[in-house]
Amino acid sequence: MISTGSSYAAKVDTLEVASSAMNKTYKAAVVLPNSYAKSKTTFPVMYLLHGAYGHFGDWLKNTPNKDLVKDLADQYNLIIVMPEGETFSFYIDSPVNAGSQFETFITKEVIQKIDKTYRTIANKNGRVITGLSMGGHGALYLSARHPDLFCAAGSMSGAVDMGVMLNRDSAAQVIKLIEPVFGDKSTDPEMYAQHAVLNMIDKIKANKLPLIIDCGIDDFLIEPNKEMHRRLVYNKVEHDYTERPGAHTWEYWENALPYHVLFFNKILLKNQEVAKK
Repeated sequence: MISTGSSYAAKVDTLEVASSAMNKTYKAAVVLPNSYAKSKTTFPVMYLLHGAYGHFGDWLKNTPNKDLVKDLADQYNLIIVMPEGETFSFYIDSPVNAGSQFETFITKEVIQKIDKTYRTIANKNGRVITGLSMGGHGALYLSARHPDLFCAAGSMSGAVDMGVMLNRDSAAQVIKLIEPVFGDKSTDPEMYAQHAVLNMIDKIKANKLPLIIDCGIDDFLIEPNKEMHRRLVYNKVEHDYTERPGAHTWEYWENALPYHVLFFNKILLKNQEVAKK
């Protein structure tokens, strides 16, 4: 049941996750559906990643409808986890910065913590991942590299080729933030291409994970998303791809997220039915 008004049924936890990989403790927001407290069953989990310049609480405070994530958790009986990804990690293990190891953090530390803390379906058949912008890249990147952890993945306005960000007016600011994670491009000109999910089509094809990808037609990242779509089509990789009106805004992502959850729900329900047999 979807909650309305200022009261909502879903519960929000702020969980501290210790990272031995980075020798730090980060926070994750966890939304538990109303049905969680009323049952003893296990629940599927959606990992929802934030974008660049953002933090773990973004999806709860920046959407025009502040109850969006809570409503979706209730509607689909889904645990939704929003982990910290720092401002410019791109959810990779940095080759130059031991303090930015977010691939390891998400795949080995956050997931483990969530499965130990809550009643989850603690295998890939009950776990999906998506995100916006940098988080869209992260969701596709992590699922491509760890197909044993997720049964489906998505991307909203994904920064699938981070090099595109260097062609904007804010390029100087981007370089200042991205070099501590990726290294100096002058000494390693291929550093972006090596980590860009746009260049991981072969791996994505081999994994055969269901994918949902969308981008607004007025988004500055629309061209790399179009190219991602073209490469997937050329390589006969099944995926759900949508372009719709909108830019790189929270209004767009608020509209996009319910499509992702609906897409994932069909897969998760099917997996649950198979598990019962």
